Amino acid sequence: MNFDPLYQPYSSYRVPVYAKQGMVATSQPLAAQAGLDVLKQGGNAIDAAIATAAALTVLEPTSNGIGGDAFALVWTEGKLHGLNASGPAPQSISIEVLQAAGYTEMPKLGVVPVTVPGAPAGWAELSRRFGRLTLAQVLEPAIRYAEEGYPLAPGLARHWARAAEVYARQGDAEAGRAWFETFAPGGRAPAAGELWRSPGHAATLRRIGESEARDFYEGELAERIHAFMAEHGGYLTRDDLKTFQPEWVDPISVSYRGYDVWEIPPNGQGLIALSALNLLKGFDFTEKESVLSYHRQLEAMKLAFADGEKYITEERKMGVSVEDMLSEAYAAERRKLIGDTARAPEAGDPRGSGTVYLAAADGEGNMVSFIQSNYMGFGSGLVVPGTGIALQNRGHNFSLDPQHANALEPGKRTYHTIIPGFLTQGSEAVGPFGVMGGFMQPQGHVQVIMNTIDHHLNPQAALDSPRWQWIKDKTILVEQGFPPHIAQALARRGHNIQTELDSSQFGRGQIIWRNPDTGVLCGGTESRTDGSIAAW
Repeated sequence: MNFDPLYQPYSSYRVPVYAKQGMVATSQPLAAQAGLDVLKQGGNAIDAAIATAAALTVLEPTSNGIGGDAFALVWTEGKLHGLNASGPAPQSISIEVLQAAGYTEMPKLGVVPVTVPGAPAGWAELSRRFGRLTLAQVLEPAIRYAEEGYPLAPGLARHWARAAEVYARQGDAEAGRAWFETFAPGGRAPAAGELWRSPGHAATLRRIGESEARDFYEGELAERIHAFMAEHGGYLTRDDLKTFQPEWVDPISVSYRGYDVWEIPPNGQGLIALSALNLLKGFDFTEKESVLSYHRQLEAMKLAFADGEKYITEERKMGVSVEDMLSEAYAAERRKLIGDTARAPEAGDPRGSGTVYLAAADGEGNMVSFIQSNYMGFGSGLVVPGTGIALQNRGHNFSLDPQHANALEPGKRTYHTIIPGFLTQGSEAVGPFGVMGGFMQPQGHVQVIMNTIDHHLNPQAALDSPRWQWIKDKTILVEQGFPPHIAQALARRGHNIQTELDSSQFGRGQIIWRNPDTGVLCGGTESRTDGSIAAW
């Protein structure tokens, strides 16, 4: 891959990190180090990814937790594998049940949007199939941080305080009591530099490790989840947990200028990123800071989101095939709709975040693109007492319109925002990449891939480039560093351009590229958060 490692045209002064034996890139320095420690203990990239993911439930609980979902793309022995560890809606919930209870839409907080947590089963499945160490061994760093505590990083503390305010105003006071006991002891969120520990979290992780996650789905932990939900009128039961299994899936891809860009198939929104790239490859992008370049990216993204909003749900429930949506013929037809002025296609409101992404690689060529989330921050605002298990609110994405593709059904997996990405060229792995952040994710994937392939930016610069985010209709958010003259010209084309002062709205990404000739790894990490690369 042709890039200049010293070329950094943006305000960040970071440069890419090089290593040979292993690398872990994620949004929390201690979590990246946990993964690296596992590599040094003889683990492979898969072990490191699991260790980092588990550590992030402790070290960045504002974005993920034991009660969330996960997806992974794993490159090993010359092949890419996909794992969908997202859980379905409980069997006892339905549109009719919720409407009878007075709901007109899926709530964000409380017991209703809680779906089956898939992350622990995902860790166990990755470990069983590809890991070198035991699951108990790779969870040990996370357990240690939960038992002994750690000082909060500045970005983490800011999001933690925001979440506490939201749950205090909008959460279920009774059911949410354990959340405050766990994450706001003494009645307030911990501050930057302050130590926080969670013994219940440590005990839960130890049970998961020793039982290879079985305890979470059919043991004491399952019983505690069941009892908590039953006490507060929830729908998730021990039977929902017991029957859950992660699914190995065939990753989907599009060819983009000599590379193959890979995503997890639906129910994830990776299809949106691929659809947009399929449209954009019909144009030439010789200049990055070009009004026409940005205009075409925005229009392609809106068209892809319009299709995603209409069609994406659990793949077996979709009314159209992935192959049809990614066909060259369909891309050619949709590309004709990209004119000189802004359009306003129908789509959802792509806001909200609560996700961690990590990339891991070892010296043997194994590479992992892994993403994990509770959906909106800590998720539902609920913690199973004494366990540290913060339950996700992924069910909020379901529609209560029976005619909608993503209509709520018992046992159905909802449209999912979290998506890991992977890049290959020919038969060689280039490496994992990802940008977390709700509906920003496919938009971040498109921007990172174009920065890399079209504009030859090194991994760090590809991440540091000022981002844009389509919100709805013709509304576009841009970062403060986005070129003002480009923003003004886009406004004259009909885009409603708004400058967003909070950079966390634009996602947080990680990249690791591998040189196939030398095995040297080159990584970039997110400057918009506490991101870090651990390498050796």
